[in-house]
Order: sequence, then structure tokens, then C-alpha cells
Amino acid sequence: MELEARKSSRLIIVDSDGNLLLFKYHDEHQAPFWATVGGELKLGESYLDAARRELSEETGLDAEIGPLVREREAIYAVARSTPARWLEKYFLVRCESHLLIEQDGWTDEERDTIQEWKWWGLEEMKMQNDAIFKPDWLPALLESVLHGDADV
Repeated sequence: MELEARKSSRLIIVDSDGNLLLFKYHDEHQAPFWATVGGELKLGESYLDAARRELSEETGLDAEIGPLVREREAIYAVARSTPARWLEKYFLVRCESHLLIEQDGWTDEERDTIQEWKWWGLEEMKMQNDAIFKPDWLPALLESVLHGDADV
């Protein structure tokens, strides 16, 4: 049986202090993990349009969507769904430090699965087991963004 292909825009939101915004998710499929802001494209929506919408809905932040920094294809299930083949594009977003995150645009599913959010510094991320991050290469991506290696 071929898995359904689903498209998702993800956001690498980095503040002016070099911290990465991550949400802590928990659902019936796995133990809690930290992942980027973002979500599935709606019908007829481009990856860039979805990135703009998700930034507004999930954070309340008003910032420019920067360049595409990574793409990923993975098979997994999200809350209350069956496994699918996810086609993800990760966009860089730069913002000021100490911004408040707003939950006003969250769906019921997001309210159920997002436990908290945190601005992670690179050194703090490196001290963790990479398995708590989904995908596990988020610390390396942040490092490449901060050191200019990601062509951003």
C-alpha cells in the first residue's frame, strides 16, 4: 500500500540572540519531542504561503519568511492520523529577541499536542540527546545558520 504524500512548511525561527524557537509536542504516537513551528499545506497553498500562515497562526509573530534552508522527506504520523510520507520544506525566519508567543491562532489539535515552547541556545541543544529533537539534525542546522554555513 502506498502512503499518502502530505506537504508541510516548517520554520527555523532564530532570534537576534541566536536562539531557535521550538515547540514541545506530545501525542499518542511517541514520547514528547521538540520540533519547529509549522504545519501542513492547505489545498492550493504554496509552501511559502503555508509558512506565512503557520508563522502567524502558531506564534503571532510578524516577520519575513527567509530562504529555504533544508528539505526533508520522512514517514511518520501526527496527532490522530495514520502514517504518511511527509514532504517538508524548512524556511529561515529571523526575529528580535524576547518576543512573546501568542496562542490565539492555535487549533484544538495544537492546544492538545503542544505542551510548551522554548527558545533554545545552540550550546544547550548540543548538551541534549539529539533524539529529543524531531528531526534530530536541528542542532546541526542551527549551528550552520549561526555560522553562515547554510548559505543563508
